[in-house]
Amino acid sequence: MTFPAATLPAATRIHRAWWVMAVVLAAGVAAAGFRSSTGALLEPLEAEFGWSRATTSGAVTANLVIYGLTAPFAAALMERFGIRRVVASALVLVAVGSGLTVVMTAAWQLWVLWGLAVGVGTGAMALVLGALVANRWFVESRRGLVTGVFSAAGAAGQLVFLPGIAALATGPGWRYAALVVTAAALLLVPLVLVVVRDRPSDVGLRPLGADAVDVDLDSDAEASPASAPDGRGAATMAIRTLRESLRSRTFWILVGTFWVCGWSTNGLIGTHFIPAAHDHGMPETTAAGLLALIGVFDLVGTIASGWLTDKVDPRFLLCGYYGLRGLSLLFVPALLGPAIAPNLFVFIVFYGLDWVATVPPTIALCRRHFGVQRSSVVFGWVFASHMVGAGVAASYAGWVRTTTGDYFTAWLTAGGMCLVAALACLAITRSPERVVDRPAAAGLEAEDLDIHV
Repeated sequence: MTFPAATLPAATRIHRAWWVMAVVLAAGVAAAGFRSSTGALLEPLEAEFGWSRATTSGAVTANLVIYGLTAPFAAALMERFGIRRVVASALVLVAVGSGLTVVMTAAWQLWVLWGLAVGVGTGAMALVLGALVANRWFVESRRGLVTGVFSAAGAAGQLVFLPGIAALATGPGWRYAALVVTAAALLLVPLVLVVVRDRPSDVGLRPLGADAVDVDLDSDAEASPASAPDGRGAATMAIRTLRESLRSRTFWILVGTFWVCGWSTNGLIGTHFIPAAHDHGMPETTAAGLLALIGVFDLVGTIASGWLTDKVDPRFLLCGYYGLRGLSLLFVPALLGPAIAPNLFVFIVFYGLDWVATVPPTIALCRRHFGVQRSSVVFGWVFASHMVGAGVAASYAGWVRTTTGDYFTAWLTAGGMCLVAALACLAITRSPERVVDRPAAAGLEAEDLDIHV
């Protein structure tokens, strides 16, 4: 089904970009729902099946790592086959993976369904999806804010689903929570197929913000499908982009700092905050509410970060975000208790504002140093490091809890890593660097590459 170009006066109609953005946001919220539920489901699963914290944390690690490693290949698949097809398929995979968990009986099934199926499905709708939609449907001056809104979708998923999932897990049972995610994912499939289009030109439009005098549109922001390297397989495209990006010092810094970002958010707080708070006597539903509250403030913080990214050097924003996050994590062991003390509430507000505020400036640096057309796949690899870091942190924190009886060492480790990441961000050059002397890559013009030839 293809919508004809709108016939209403330009001043009275809503640009299609907003509808595409809204549906993609909804898909991101649904994808984040089950992925963010892991912390609330660890103890119910352990109680029913007798699994250890190491076993359940290992499944979380598999989910996070596969989620992250899927992202660059998903970005390449979207370049070749289109956003609509990939997102619809991913939603079906999430629904199947989460739905089948209700009949699992062994730990390996948890790893396959929760780790592999849901990991791949949600990874295909990771933050690279928002970056790609922003690049294609919006002009450069609006992309920072738009990517901030997309980044907040994960927090919205946490906000919408987590309290209900925790209530279901402690009430009728964790299976009801899994089925809620299944239903939400399936309901979104027809909406994606009807509304989402790959490019504005597919419906006779230009990117939002372009007017009659904008003839360039960043040249590659509204590239035709033929300009994408569709002569190569998606996997080949993703791997080739990685190989070229590895020659850039900026790429290594972004990979390293985003590893720390994933470690200190999804891996530690997202997976272990509820069990850690429960260790200090706090009810699980209360801890889940606090984690959802982080999501509330993250909506504000990430959108504000996107707005700031359009106005402030993203290197300095990242330095501030990582530095303040590191300092806050060092105080967590002294804040947790059976009740919500004022100082713990302050931490929740502050950490929420900073949760994924790192995403918009990181995407901006990918565009600056690697070009708009390639930035989606490059950010896919950077994002993969984020989720691998999260996966390692989930297992590491579980191991620390098992061997020492608490999470104290895990909090200090994450805080120290964030402080190191803050300093590393200052080593990124303002202008794209010249890193190699080689022929232009086949299928890409030299001016499209910020790894200059």
